[in-house]
Amino acid sequence: MEQGQDLTWIAYLVYIVVSIGLTVWVARTLSRNGRIFLADVLHGNEKLADAVNHLLVVGFYLVNLGFVALYLTQDDEITEAREVFEALSTKLGVVLLVLGVLHLANVWVLNKIRRRGVMEREQLPPVPPQEYTDRGPWAAPTTGKA
Repeated sequence: MEQGQDLTWIAYLVYIVVSIGLTVWVARTLSRNGRIFLADVLHGNEKLADAVNHLLVVGFYLVNLGFVALYLTQDDEITEAREVFEALSTKLGVVLLVLGVLHLANVWVLNKIRRRGVMEREQLPPVPPQEYTDRGPWAAPTTGKA
């Protein structure tokens, strides 16, 4: 049986282009829409929200592109178009799952931070006390004059 042309390089090329494209698209989407969420989590501190957003995007790129690079290898030689699609579907499916897990992890952590901030805000009295009564154990300490 005659061996076909090695199409592994085509699978590599398509995998790299699509994976990088997906990573950039997801990172930009998360950055653009996540900034609003971060501003709320960080109590309206816009500069801090921008800084945290940028750091999250850089971390997202590093983790995902590192995974894409590590997952590039192909053990079997690809000689048919069908094998190209099979290899790509497996590799891109895993990349999409990793992107989704990273996204959900980020949202979960930020939501935990947001909840903590909301709970702290709810524990503060809405206005400071105007005056104290002099009756009962809750009264403010007196200066010694009655």
